[in-house]
Amino acid sequence: MPLPKIFENALSIPAIGSPMFLVSFPPLVTAQCKAGIVGTFPHVNARTSGQFDQWLTDIETGLAAHGAANPSAVVAPYGVNLIVHRTNVRFEPDLALVVKHRVPFVITCLGHPGKVVEAVHAYGGTVFCDVTSAAHARKSVDAGVDGLICVGAGAGGHASNQSAFSLVREIREFWDGCLVLGGGINDGRQIRAAEVLGADLVYMGTRFIATQESNAQQEFKQMVIDSAVSDLVYTDRLSGVHANFLKPSLEKWGIDVATLPPKTPDISSLTDTTAKLWKDLWSAGQGIATIHDLPTVATLASRIADQYVAACKLGRSVAVRHPVATA
Repeated sequence: MPLPKIFENALSIPAIGSPMFLVSFPPLVTAQCKAGIVGTFPHVNARTSGQFDQWLTDIETGLAAHGAANPSAVVAPYGVNLIVHRTNVRFEPDLALVVKHRVPFVITCLGHPGKVVEAVHAYGGTVFCDVTSAAHARKSVDAGVDGLICVGAGAGGHASNQSAFSLVREIREFWDGCLVLGGGINDGRQIRAAEVLGADLVYMGTRFIATQESNAQQEFKQMVIDSAVSDLVYTDRLSGVHANFLKPSLEKWGIDVATLPPKTPDISSLTDTTAKLWKDLWSAGQGIATIHDLPTVATLASRIADQYVAACKLGRSVAVRHPVATA
């Protein structure tokens, strides 16, 4: 499907770096954009609205300077993830800063995107919405979003339990606009497979935790490298919404999710641990199955681009036996 104009001729690979809480900070975002991947971050990674304002300025000036110094380089746009849930006291002031800076790309999650769509479209920006089901997707379409980000089974953080094969095809039955697929995508072959399914772009998060520019703690990065899919726990007993967490990070703090009541609003009130959700109890997706190193973003992007090109050229003939018609 046609991409929004903001992405035309601005990507080295058809990918968006997903916004990760306490991981996606300006160094990672700018490195992704400089590598031709859309870099994004959650607005609440900035501790205050004032810091958020400064981060936007820093990212904009850094990318502008890089583009001026490298006029032939592909520099992707950056984006901000806004949490639109009614409990988020930062939503209103930070949306105002998004408008002030005319942030080119905005992703909404955990709430109705209507107010963001109205504000961002007013200055010509682009709005996508995270969705985990077809029902959620329909509501977002009705709100006027420019694209849908299908967070399929196996994604880090708050993920669906619906297979990407099922989710993409179900949404494609009623949506012909830009569609992004996330969930366990690490390399160029998987990107090409997502395109064949019907996606225009992919969402890549966990792979970028284990990069030099990531803000993740070194122990977190190493845990992503060392862990397998069997080390993931998909549960709603920590954040109130089903998400994938790294079991070794839970075990470190003596937490057994099986002993917690469902949809726990605050783990600190139910356990003796001082661990903080997301800061100490870490999330990752099924992409950990094939993450084995800690490259720079530039090195990783080049590798993925090579894999993607090779996958696009890959062709196989399959012998199919057709039944012979009989009288």
